[in-house]
Order: sequence, then structure tokens, then C-alpha cells
Amino acid sequence: MCELLAMSANVPTDICFSFTGLIRRGGATGPHGDGFGICFYESGGLREFKDYQASATSAIAEFLRTYPIQSKIALSHIRQANVGAVNLQNTHPFQRELWGRAWTLAHNGQIDLSRVPQANFYCPVGTTDSEKIFCWLLDKLREQATEQTPWSELAQLLQHYCQQLNQLGVCNLLLSDGNGLFVFCSTKLSWLCRQAPFGPAHLCDRDLTVDFSSVTHIDDRVAVIATQPLTDNEDWHAMQSGEGRLFCDGVSTWQSLGPSVVHPKGSGL
Repeated sequence: MCELLAMSANVPTDICFSFTGLIRRGGATGPHGDGFGICFYESGGLREFKDYQASATSAIAEFLRTYPIQSKIALSHIRQANVGAVNLQNTHPFQRELWGRAWTLAHNGQIDLSRVPQANFYCPVGTTDSEKIFCWLLDKLREQATEQTPWSELAQLLQHYCQQLNQLGVCNLLLSDGNGLFVFCSTKLSWLCRQAPFGPAHLCDRDLTVDFSSVTHIDDRVAVIATQPLTDNEDWHAMQSGEGRLFCDGVSTWQSLGPSVVHPKGSGL
């Protein structure tokens, strides 16, 4: 299956170090050679880069590995295609507008498409199960919430519906609007928080070490989420199946270890 990477920080931060480790898994140290994508939220805007070439050999990926784009939230995905052809339409992250904000989703897993209803408002461009569930989730937010709904409540709604999707297959996902980062674990996700006192980090997939104490300030805080730990000398926290988390400004501000207690209006699946 695919692999995911996301970052939430309290100050604009680049993701070059983690991205350098991830892209090696896209055709070099891992089999995920069917394209990659990454998006960066910057001051209300969104930069997005995609390629259907393997990330380990993609010129776009190599450019991004050495180009320090500063962002408080970033999402990335390397693909091993299960559903849908290898092309740009099917390359994650996917993007849609809701309440005047750019929402993005990256998904790892496979869902029974026949049991996911068609969204009423949003339509997939490609043919992946991932984009279809993205459209359905945003439809649910559009129906159940408003532009003023705080992220703590949005996270509860997303947890409720991701628990339903989790019954239809594997649903590890990252979802953001640039303000909050929602993460749901179906089978495999890990996270860590880098904050003072900072120390060195060494990548698993490349012989590269960065001493973060020399490139950070004492108040900096960065949460990194990945399918599998990207470093071999840091304290990664493995998420449980069915666990959802909300990250804001580099902190896990909300967590659910099981089915949500929220009672949305209308029917579910």
C-alpha cells in the first residue's frame, strides 16, 4: 500500500529532512513507485506538487528535497497503486474547496467502493477509492457543520465517519484545511513531536543526520506523522487502530481511541 507523511508546526517550517527519507521509499528502499504528491499551506494559500513518476527518481521530488518551503502544515503521499491507473488524476493529495478554504486529503489503504455512497456535492476527478471517500467526507462536513464550527468539533465528526469507513476496508488518512490537521489510523501510523531540548535525528532510509538544536529556536514545535517511522533514533508513538488525532501548531490537541460519541444529523453510510 501507499505511505503517508504530514507535518504540523507552530512556526513556518520546512519538511525537507522528513521528505528526503520518505521519497527513498518510492522506488528505492520501498515499492511505492506509482507517483507522489505533496502540498504546503502558506499564509492562506496552498502549493501543490505531483508526479506520476516514482519519487525516488523524480526530478520534481529531488527539487523539493532541497528547496526549503516554509509551511505550518504539509501533507505528502507516495503511491503504490491498488485502485485506479497511474496518472496525475489519481495522485494524492486531493484538493477541494469548502467554506472558502482549500481542503486536502491523502489516504493509505483500500475501501470497498461499492459501499461508499456517491457524494451529493463533490465529484471525483479520478478513479481511486481515496478520492471518492474524500468527496463523501467533505459532503458530510458541508451537511453537518459550518464555517464557524471549531476544529475540535470537526474532528469529532470526521472521527465518526472515519470509523464507518474503517468497517469497509483500510482507511489511514490525513486531512487538513491549513488550520488543523486531522489524522486517522486504521492499521499503521506513527507520530512524534520535536521540541526543546532538540537533538540529532537520523533517517532510516538515507544516511543523513540533522542536529535540530542548531537549526531551531527554543520555542519551536513540530509534529511529524508518517506511516512508518522515518528516523531510527527518535521516540515515535504508534497509533492504535481506530485512533483519531487533531494536530494544531505542532501539538496533538484532540484524541479519540474509539468510536465517536457525536450524533450527526441524518444517516451515515
